[in-house]
Amino acid sequence: MPGLEPHRRRRSTRVLIRMPVVVAGKNARGQEFNQSSETTIVNAHGGLLHLNEPIEMGAVITLMNVATREEQKCRVVFLGDASEKGRDVGIEFLAPAPQFWAIEFPPADWSARAQSAFVN
Repeated sequence: MPGLEPHRRRRSTRVLIRMPVVVAGKNARGQEFNQSSETTIVNAHGGLLHLNEPIEMGAVITLMNVATREEQKCRVVFLGDASEKGRDVGIEFLAPAPQFWAIEFPPADWSARAQSAFVN
């Protein structure tokens, strides 16, 4: 994203996709949990999912991709508003894992290329 300050640029393209995952770790009360969930957004560096467990910013959790059975350690980097149904939680991988989601991401300039295809 040219023109944005470096701290506001995304490291990779976001993809809206519901993908089943299992999340394990310690909740905000220090109790172990293991919960099935699904993503709403993924990118090459992490994603956004919904958790029913109370969790703290910076917590380290283990995420398992149900389709591939691959596991990846993640850090909580975003907490959405809490409700009686839980909250949205943004996570980032602790180590690079570009193939974790087992999908092909569009190139960074995808939207610019798509628009130019319709220009005569």
